[in-house]
Amino acid sequence: MRKFAISVAALGAVAALALAGCSSNNNTGNTTATTGGSTPAASATTTSGGGASGDTISLPAFPAGSTVGVSLPQKTSENWVLAGQLFTDQLTAAGFKPMVNYANGGVTDQQNQIQAMITAGAKVLVIGAIDGSQLGSQLQAAKDAGISVIAYDRLLTNTPNIDMYMAYDNYKVGQLQGQALLDGLKAKEGASPWNIELIAGSNDDSNSKPFFEGAMSVLQPKIDDGTLKILSGQKTQSQAATQGWQAQNAQTRMDAILAANYTGGTKLNGILSPNDTLARAALTSVKNAGLPNPVITGQDSEVASIPLIADGTQYSTINKDTGKFVTQVVSVLKDISAGKPVTVNDTKSYNNGNKIVPSFLLAPVLVTQANVCTAYDPTTSPSASAAALATDYCKTHK
Repeated sequence: MRKFAISVAALGAVAALALAGCSSNNNTGNTTATTGGSTPAASATTTSGGGASGDTISLPAFPAGSTVGVSLPQKTSENWVLAGQLFTDQLTAAGFKPMVNYANGGVTDQQNQIQAMITAGAKVLVIGAIDGSQLGSQLQAAKDAGISVIAYDRLLTNTPNIDMYMAYDNYKVGQLQGQALLDGLKAKEGASPWNIELIAGSNDDSNSKPFFEGAMSVLQPKIDDGTLKILSGQKTQSQAATQGWQAQNAQTRMDAILAANYTGGTKLNGILSPNDTLARAALTSVKNAGLPNPVITGQDSEVASIPLIADGTQYSTINKDTGKFVTQVVSVLKDISAGKPVTVNDTKSYNNGNKIVPSFLLAPVLVTQANVCTAYDPTTSPSASAAALATDYCKTHK
């Protein structure tokens, strides 16, 4: 297929985001994803589903027009940047007073911002944590003040003072990524064995382990039987971690791996990447090493990756529609305010180290070149630019 040109507007958006400090999706805390069994109480545990779609919980009602605090982490990916604006707009439209902050100064900054929200009289806190294990004092203060707490995207760990968790199913995200890597290798790389390398998210992010362990639930059997080989020997989540989800950290690590293991004609067939930002960083490393593009996964449907999916440079991404996600959270807040029960669809899986947290999980969608034309809703996609890029591609590259 012909290359797909990014529009000037989209490039401007990407450049602005890069100046803000691109990294990627998600999260914090000590979370272990499994497919069953139990883990020590000190770690948060996720499994692949539990609970009925008709389960409900009840939280204290609060008056219309009340303040809702939304505490988000650093602006390290497009979905976080978009989420802040969507929360501001949708909470205002719903009649609430939004108090939306980014903790660009780190954990201490987020702690102080949450305390300020409590002091300002917020009735509900929606928290996308930098490190979900570092907010215990603030969450206790919130509970003492009768404030409901919803963990957004990242689980709050080792605390009883959380009422609900809302997220895309992150273990499923990992499974989709692992299967996409295998499918891409089969389609593009000829007969196995295949050489792959692994990239994981930041160790202080509670979503990093579910992403990684979901993927490894698919990949590990193929590593064990010799279908997949990891020449660097870096096979664990800690070995593959990318501190802060920073693109430069992923690129520096991949540069070293390629220099040590992929010279003299040795081919790198595939890379497991947990998100689009790190995928692009790895592709830059591969290009600088003069190697052919490997099959590589991603997540978040970032603007800069849409054309790479469309022309086959990046094999896959995951659409976790931020607009749909924020709308779901605001719908829950409306129900709480009105004194209505809130629907949850998982009441078994998310043990945060203190209790099982009632959860509402949204379904992620795998996107490849095959379905890029139908995967995005221009009214709710991660950004209007991403949807526009996909739409433009489909009009001109049928």
